[in-house]
Amino acid sequence: MQRSKFLMVSLLAAAGIASGWWYLSQHQAKAPGAAGAASEGAGRRGRGGGADGPPVAVVTAVAEKGDFAVRKRAIGFVETPASVVVRSRIDSQIMDQHVTDGQFVKAGDLLFTLDDRDTKAQIAKDEAMIARDTATHLRTVADLTRYKQLLAKDAGTQQQVDQAIADEKSAAATVLGDQATLEADKIKLGYTKITAPIDGRIGAIQVTPGNLVGANSTTVTGLVTITQIKPIRVTFTMPESELDNLKDSLAKGEAPKVKALVPGAKSPPPVGTLNFVDSSVDQASGTIAAKAAFANDDLSLWPGQYVDIDLEAGTLKGVTIVPTVAVQAGQKGPYVYVVGDDSRVSLKQVTVALTDGQRTAISAGINPDDRVVTDGQVKLKEGVRVTDTNASGTKPGPTASPAAANETQATGDRS
Repeated sequence: MQRSKFLMVSLLAAAGIASGWWYLSQHQAKAPGAAGAASEGAGRRGRGGGADGPPVAVVTAVAEKGDFAVRKRAIGFVETPASVVVRSRIDSQIMDQHVTDGQFVKAGDLLFTLDDRDTKAQIAKDEAMIARDTATHLRTVADLTRYKQLLAKDAGTQQQVDQAIADEKSAAATVLGDQATLEADKIKLGYTKITAPIDGRIGAIQVTPGNLVGANSTTVTGLVTITQIKPIRVTFTMPESELDNLKDSLAKGEAPKVKALVPGAKSPPPVGTLNFVDSSVDQASGTIAAKAAFANDDLSLWPGQYVDIDLEAGTLKGVTIVPTVAVQAGQKGPYVYVVGDDSRVSLKQVTVALTDGQRTAISAGINPDDRVVTDGQVKLKEGVRVTDTNASGTKPGPTASPAAANETQATGDRS
């Protein structure tokens, strides 16, 4: 009986020891896991840009104060100020051709020579008629003098004197007519040498030597077409709302600069000046036509070409300028992240005055010399600490590459 009780007590003691050992082992297994979870949570908070975590890598630029050009853009087409179809003014035959296709000529340069033999013969005939009629006029002058003398001696009559006066005037008029005919034929002789009426570029020659040409020819193409290329002009349209700006620009006496951007061109865009605004608005489209003149010395513009127009319509004075990539869109409007002296960012709502490619003018919200974030904004929020990968600072314009910023961010995460 006593032995049975002893065995029962021993079994109960063994069970208690086993239970204690199992409890201690389970408690020790859970403790390291909880510590690891706490450490992992802290790591996540650090990577999220918390107050105690590693800073977020960003790229920044320094806002600057300056003048910002107001630019208006449109699509225009190049047109020539003058184009002349050259035709013959007399009936003749082309004897010589003095130009080639595509040649540039000056006003007065010889283009074609026509057969002038017939005209020269007519001039010789005119000169002979002048000589004959001049002799006749001299005779009538002598007759008039003689009849006047006879009348003074009562040997002639007044009728004879009157007739002599009429004959002298008629002969004088005939000489004047002959001289006019001679001048007209000399002008026709000049038409046998066809010259360029304007400066420009020769098109394709339509009629070659040996062909007959006529003054009354209805051929539309003519002998050749000369197109003025230097200078040249570009015509474009602007919305009706820009009419006041265009008029003010011309009224100031300082013609606004206009750039003509040729698609695919490798050279810098040519710069011209606005010199014409149409006198009426197109009611159908609500636009106003304008024209700009270009020297076109490098022949970068060609008649019939379509170009992109960049018109300087004014200047914003003393505005804050930042890179366009720094400006973000939010529910409350555009904003930027500004890096403070403590390397923490703050969100600033801004008022955008104008955007021109990589540069944006800010009229309110930030100040010049503020350091704005240009890359890495997606990981930011108010008060987050940052590492400036562009600590030396840059002026608004091209910023550090996003690839470099991402690489820096990855290095920060690994650390």
